[in-house]
Amino acid sequence: MNVLVLGGGGREHALAWKLAQSPSVERVFALPGSDAIAACATCVPGDPCDAPTVLAALAAHPIDLTVVGPEAPLAAGIADAVRAGGHAVFGPSRAAAQLESSKIFAKQFMREHGIPTAAFALADDAPSARRALERFRYPLVIKADGLAAGKGVVIAANQSEAEAAVASMLGGGLGAAGRRLVFEECLRGPELSLLALCDGARALLLPPARDHKRLGDGDRGPNTGGMGAISCDALLPSALRDEIDRSIIQPTLAGMARAGAPFQGVLYCGLMLTAQGPRLLEYNVRFGDPEAQPILMRLGGDLAVTLMAAAGGRLDDGAGFMPTATPAAACVVAAAAGYPGTPTRGDLITGLDPNIKSSTGADAMIFHAGTRRRDGGWETNGGRVLGVTARAASLDAALRRSYQLLAGIQFRGMQFRRDIGSTFGEPTL
Repeated sequence: MNVLVLGGGGREHALAWKLAQSPSVERVFALPGSDAIAACATCVPGDPCDAPTVLAALAAHPIDLTVVGPEAPLAAGIADAVRAGGHAVFGPSRAAAQLESSKIFAKQFMREHGIPTAAFALADDAPSARRALERFRYPLVIKADGLAAGKGVVIAANQSEAEAAVASMLGGGLGAAGRRLVFEECLRGPELSLLALCDGARALLLPPARDHKRLGDGDRGPNTGGMGAISCDALLPSALRDEIDRSIIQPTLAGMARAGAPFQGVLYCGLMLTAQGPRLLEYNVRFGDPEAQPILMRLGGDLAVTLMAAAGGRLDDGAGFMPTATPAAACVVAAAAGYPGTPTRGDLITGLDPNIKSSTGADAMIFHAGTRRRDGGWETNGGRVLGVTARAASLDAALRRSYQLLAGIQFRGMQFRRDIGSTFGEPTL
């Protein structure tokens, strides 16, 4: 089959790379893709959030399956438009994507369906925000309702920090995303990301992962879209995995189906493993970035066949099996100077093989999140620039390989964490 990947970041590079290895795939296309993705896919220009552009690409190329990478096209209803055009698509409808595009919708859904989560309150103006602040102790989690590229969460240590976060969000600091707010109790315990490929009724759970959101070592500094991620089965005992499936994933699928919005796509559960049991912090409705990189590197099987089965509501026919081929994988992100604020662009990257297909061995891959070609080399073109990812027989070996590769890469102001894979007492959201 021929597959179209929508998006052009590090997650989409990983998806295109993995799909290109699928025995069932003849060609991979990407819209818009990137200079790096062009090594494993045919790039098609355009805006992945614009339905006429995507439909025109489907009409111009022999595409059998569309895979939506980022959250913004899903929130814009791209999956609906593709389905309405009679094409197979892996990605939830706009209605189902509200689980991510509106944290208020998600929290109310969790409460309605008895899904274990943190105590919360909602606000849409200064008076209701003040009332919400009076309900909680500190530290307190404050979230913008809408999509904010992973930056719409503040963990306020005290009232002054909370009031500053509220003033910034309600004052337009995050645009429309911050017009309504969620206030949550701050849960304690290790965090975990558990992703499931869903066909509307059934779920295929992927290997667990843990990401590192804070910019600096020791989980310090501002939240980011993610500075690295690890994946190994030791993160999640099988009994706990079954409990999460029973108490969170299955009720979510059943609830969305009853609401008339069956969930077909990636259901990403951001979890806190508390002393009282697993609690759902938030949903995402697509592969995480950078969690997708180590997860996809661990998987065997034929990803395209599995995603097509999910898109067709057929995960129960045996086509959806995705074996875990490697025990562990790790991704370390190299970010640009100024990130997560205003990143610098146009800085020359040294240490990258111009031909990315030969720049690593079978055990590792450098996924490009924010780069472009310049004079036969590469330069920075985004906040998170590279995801240096390796797989191995153990997590320690995978981390060593990732950092070994990263040591040979340089660009001006490069930021990266030196402690990916460590566990900290403070929560990171």
